Amino acid sequence: MKSKSRALGILACLGLLASVLAVANPVARDSEPKPVHNRPDRPELEYLKVVNKAHPPSDPELLFLLMGQFANANQHRQGIDFITALLKEYEPKLTAAQKSHYMTAIASLRAGYAAEVPVWSRIGWVNETIAMLDEAKQTGGEIAFVARWMSGVVRAQLPWFFKQRAAAEQDLQWCLDNAALAPHHGWLREVYFHLGLLRRNSGDQAQAASYLARSGLSDWNKPVIFTTPNSEDVNGGHAFAPRVIREAVPGKVYVLSGYEFTEYYFIVSEDRQQLISIDAGSRPDSARAAYDALRARVPGLPPLTTVFVTHAHWDHVGGHRYFRQVNPHIKFYGRGNFADEIHRETVAPQKFSTLFFGKGFDLADVTSYRPDVAVDQAMEISIGGTRFDLLPAAGGETEDALLVHLPQYSTMFVGDFIMPYLGAPFVEEGNLPGLLSAIETIQKKAPRQILHGHEPLTRIYRSTAILSELKGHLQWLDQQVVEAIKRGDERGSIHQANLIPPTLPSGQSSVQLGYLIMRENVINRVWDQHVGYWQSDLQGMDYLTRADRGSALVDYLGVSEQELAAALQKMIADGKHELAADTYESTKARFPAGGALEKSGRAAYLKLMEKYQEFNPFKFIIYSGRIEHVTPQVEPLKPAAR
Repeated sequence: MKSKSRALGILACLGLLASVLAVANPVARDSEPKPVHNRPDRPELEYLKVVNKAHPPSDPELLFLLMGQFANANQHRQGIDFITALLKEYEPKLTAAQKSHYMTAIASLRAGYAAEVPVWSRIGWVNETIAMLDEAKQTGGEIAFVARWMSGVVRAQLPWFFKQRAAAEQDLQWCLDNAALAPHHGWLREVYFHLGLLRRNSGDQAQAASYLARSGLSDWNKPVIFTTPNSEDVNGGHAFAPRVIREAVPGKVYVLSGYEFTEYYFIVSEDRQQLISIDAGSRPDSARAAYDALRARVPGLPPLTTVFVTHAHWDHVGGHRYFRQVNPHIKFYGRGNFADEIHRETVAPQKFSTLFFGKGFDLADVTSYRPDVAVDQAMEISIGGTRFDLLPAAGGETEDALLVHLPQYSTMFVGDFIMPYLGAPFVEEGNLPGLLSAIETIQKKAPRQILHGHEPLTRIYRSTAILSELKGHLQWLDQQVVEAIKRGDERGSIHQANLIPPTLPSGQSSVQLGYLIMRENVINRVWDQHVGYWQSDLQGMDYLTRADRGSALVDYLGVSEQELAAALQKMIADGKHELAADTYESTKARFPAGGALEKSGRAAYLKLMEKYQEFNPFKFIIYSGRIEHVTPQVEPLKPAAR
């Protein structure tokens, strides 16, 4: 049950804050531009419609993803109708928990649609929505965290005359008392924040400030809701999860998440005389923080003697210098072709490394890496009585992939061989055949536990069975993309074709989310590796810049800043967030900073962050960086008792 609840992290996409504030301030909302164009063809939304329509999803995250995409596209009414029809069709065969999920999704979309309801009907609409949330809580029983969370957040923001503040506090406090049922710790950000708002409104400024600090936020100005576990920090960079230490194999294999961009893994040898690390992080200071945290958590650890490097990317070798300081005699094992990968990193645009790994990142910490032992073929070694099978692979991300198998624990460390981007998106790399070949290697070993280089990958691609099913779907997708390229299709039109393998919508599929996360990136990478710099639609044949496109709008069409800002707001209302951001980037240099255009451009980027925060974190990072938006970590969880 816990794995199912963790998967519910997608509810962050619903954008409830603006929705409920619209109920509180209908005059301001009524003055905003309404959608005037045809709805955009959003392949993510169309995909989720198909898989949810085919069968009640075994993973509730797919339902909440669907709800979130409806909300982000400002298609609340369509979402209400679609999910209501699903509930009516499936209700006889749903469990109580599943029915609670459907009712919560519908109620959430109703909250988002409240501003569109005629003023004379709005209070009744809100009361019906509250009643639906109450029914969802009752139906879900003691495990209905999502319904409780939604009820508390909605009620906390309603005007005083609805008399819901006591009920809001009760729901939010329940969420704190039952935090172990949360999809992940990031959900507590909104709980702390809204408890703080309630205290602030009642005049208890000290308690309000305490709750605000626990949320990780610095002030009360928060235009969108993020329940994402992702966090952004200017100095520390991106983290995929809150800080936590867990035992993948009790007393033997430790997993450290949230200390920086990548995971840290440490293995205690069978004779308990040596400590072995998988990878070395992106920065010496991050490696120190993780290592010190583990030693504080597990007193009496043996000395660190060995590091196995799964591939020589920035975030997996950048902390090697600290580990060599810990033990000058430490031995690093890595692929012999590591230098080719490091060369690709040195010629990549360096601004990306700062966004991903923080201002403290230094590329010299990567380029100075050298393995002590080059692994050019499969080898078996024993360290302190623990056997390690080292398996070189072409890998999906880099050509220097190394799979590390612990047969006695049936555990395999696979690095980033199935990083959904097939290589860093800003580097010319990535190898789909290598990914498929690595899956075959994993199939032969059939480990019970697969640990990836980043927490979301471990959660989504967690088993050999999932990888095996995904393999066939990716082969099908590759063939479809190559055929489309031969026809001369545009890259955008390939995405909009909503390519879905024929057997994937089946209710028996376990990779519906994993395929969605990879689909866009596989299309982009295969396109990039098959198409030259001249494309069939004439893109690439000129050298026009964004500034040139901005000149066409401002200098030749005479569009003013106010007209551009209004156009961006209409695009956002239509769910065309990418178009709004692109238009903003093309024209922002033509007008003073801090004006109406910048305000609308920032709104577009926030909607893009909201859209992608759970299934495309790299986009979340880039969009966050464009507007220098900080998403802090929530107060860390207390370690579980050993």
